[in-house]
Amino acid sequence: MGTTTTNTGVAAITAALATMPGGPGVYRMMDAKGDTLYVGKARSLNRRVTSYTQIGRLSERLRRMVTDTATMEIVTTHTEAEALLFEANLIKRLKPRYNIVLRDDKSYPWLMLAEDHAYPRISKHRGAQDRKNSYWGPFASAWAVNETVTAMQRVFLLRACADTVFSTRSRPCLLFQIKRCSAPCVGRIAAEDYGKLVAQAKAFLAGKSGTIQKELAAEMERAAEDLEFERAAAVRDRLRALTFVQGNSVVNPASLTDADVIAGWQDGGQTCVQVFFVRGGRNNGNRAFYPTHTKAEETPEVLSAFIAQFYDDKPPPPLLLVNHDLPEQDLIAEALSLKANRRVEIALPQRGEKRAVVLHAETNAREALERKLAESAGQAKLLEAIARLFDLQNTPQRIEVYDNSHIMGTNPYGVMIVAGPEGFIKAAYRKYSIRGPITPGDDFAMMREMLQRRFSRAMKEQAEGAPTTDWPDLLLIDGGAGQLSAVRDVLADLGVQDVKVVAIAKGPDRDAGREWLHTDGMEAFQLPPRDPVLYFLQRLRDEAHRFAITTHRAGRSKAVLQSELEEIEGIGPNRKRALLNHFGSSRGVKMAGLPDLEATPGISRETARRVYAHFHPGVRMENTG
Repeated sequence: MGTTTTNTGVAAITAALATMPGGPGVYRMMDAKGDTLYVGKARSLNRRVTSYTQIGRLSERLRRMVTDTATMEIVTTHTEAEALLFEANLIKRLKPRYNIVLRDDKSYPWLMLAEDHAYPRISKHRGAQDRKNSYWGPFASAWAVNETVTAMQRVFLLRACADTVFSTRSRPCLLFQIKRCSAPCVGRIAAEDYGKLVAQAKAFLAGKSGTIQKELAAEMERAAEDLEFERAAAVRDRLRALTFVQGNSVVNPASLTDADVIAGWQDGGQTCVQVFFVRGGRNNGNRAFYPTHTKAEETPEVLSAFIAQFYDDKPPPPLLLVNHDLPEQDLIAEALSLKANRRVEIALPQRGEKRAVVLHAETNAREALERKLAESAGQAKLLEAIARLFDLQNTPQRIEVYDNSHIMGTNPYGVMIVAGPEGFIKAAYRKYSIRGPITPGDDFAMMREMLQRRFSRAMKEQAEGAPTTDWPDLLLIDGGAGQLSAVRDVLADLGVQDVKVVAIAKGPDRDAGREWLHTDGMEAFQLPPRDPVLYFLQRLRDEAHRFAITTHRAGRSKAVLQSELEEIEGIGPNRKRALLNHFGSSRGVKMAGLPDLEATPGISRETARRVYAHFHPGVRMENTG
C-alpha cells in the first residue's frame, strides 16, 4: 500500500513536469483536498522538481510529502530573488505542513508624526500608513513605542492629543504643567517655533542626536548670556531628558544607525530567534520568535526561512546582523534589496562592537528558549496529571474552556479559549455573539448555543474529510452539575461521544481553592487547596473569564456607540452607513473633527454639525476648526 501511494505521488509530480519550464519560479505541492503541503522556490523549476521523483535519495520526511502529493501548481518569475520573495509570502499565508513557518500574526507599532495639521502631533500607530504622515519603526512592543513617545514629549515638547481635543481646549492641559508639551493648542508657542521643534525631532529620529545636543547646549548658553534664566532652565531640562534617552538602551551601539540584530539558538528540537530593532542609533526593543520546523532543520536553515518571511510585510533596514552564515545568504540579501529598493546587507560580524551586539542577542535567544523549554516541561507534567485525574486515555493536547458574559441578558457573548502543551493557544480563541432568542440571564441556553455552533461546524468539517487537529481532548466548563448535564445533552444530540467534559464550580462562599469538580463516572470531588493541578484548572477558568469580560465590554461599547448614532436626529440607515464606511467604526465617528465630518461623502454640512454637537455637547462650533 505504501509503495502504491508513493508511486501515485511520483506520478502526479511527473505529470506536472511534462509542462514545467526550466526557468526560476515557485512551486506548490498539494494533497487530494487541495491543501498546500509544501512551497518551494527554484532557479530552475524543472531541475528542482525532478529531484522529488528520485525517492531513494529523499529523507523520510520528503518521502511522506511526495506520498501525500496529488497535484502541483507553479508560478514563474523573472529572477530567483523574486521567487524567494513570493515563496516567503505563500509560506507565511498558507502555513504548509512541510515548511519552516514563522507564526507571527501580530502587527508592530510605529511612531507616527501626523503632519496633516499646522501643529503635528506624535503618537503610536498600528496598521496602514498614510503618505501625509511620517513614520519611524517598527518597535518590538507597545511599551517600547510608548516610552519613546514620552521621551519625545520631554525633549521636544510635541503634542500627543487628538485633533478634536486640540481644537476645543481653552487652557493648557496637565502635560504643559509637567513640561511635556509646549501647549500650541492655546498659543503658548508660535507656529514657527513649533516647526523648529518638529524639525529637531525628525533629526533626532534620523540618528542625529549629537547635532541636536549641540543645538540645545548653544541655545541654553545664549539664553543664559541674555539673562533669560527661565528659558535657559527649560532648555537645560530638555538637554537632560535627551541625555537620559541616549543612555537608556540595553543595546545602543554607536556603530549602528539602522539595523536589525537577528540571532538564533536551538535546543530540544526547537529554535528561538531574537530580533533587536535598532533605528536612528537607538534600540527599539526586542522580541522572541519560535518558528515551527522539524528536528532535522539546523539553526542556519531556520534563520534563512525566518528572515525571508519576517520581512514579507515590513521594510527591511539597510543592515541585518546575524549569528550564523546563512544558506543562500547573498540571494536573501538580493531579494530584500529588491523589496526595499535599496541595498540591504546581511553580515556575520567577527569582532568589535557589532560582534558584541550579536552575542548579546544570542544570549537572549538562549535564555528565552531555556525558559520556554522549562515551562513546556512543567506544562507537560500538569497535562499528565490531568490525564491521570480524569482517567483520560492519553495526555490532552487540546483543552477547550468555555464561558459567557452579559449584563441582565444584554449584549451576550460566549467565548472559547484553548490550551495545550505550549500553554495558551491564543490564535485558537473564539468569540460567539449569542444570537438567541434567549431568556435574559439563561446561561444554560447561551452555553448550549455556543457548543452547538462550535461542534456542528467541527462535525461538518470532519464529515467532509478535513483534518481533526482542532478536536478537543477535554472540555472545561465554569459551573456545577447542572452545567455538566446541559453540555452532556448538547454533545449527545450532536453525536459527540469521545470528549471528556469537566465542570469546575466555586466552593462555599465562592472561595477560590475550594472548587468542586464534576465529571461523568465520578462523584463530585475537591482537590487539596495547594494542589498544582487545581492552580492549573483555576488559571484556565480565569483566562476564559477574562476573555469573556473583555469581549463583552468591547461588544457593548460598539453597540452603545452604534445606538447613539441612531439616536441623532436626521441619521437614518443610509447616513449611518456612510459615516461608518468613511470612518471605519462608531468610535471613529465619535472622535472625528467637524471638518472631517463635513468632508464625508453623503453627509451635508448641517448633518455633520448635528453629529459633532451630539458627541461634543457644549462646544461652540466656531471653535471646532
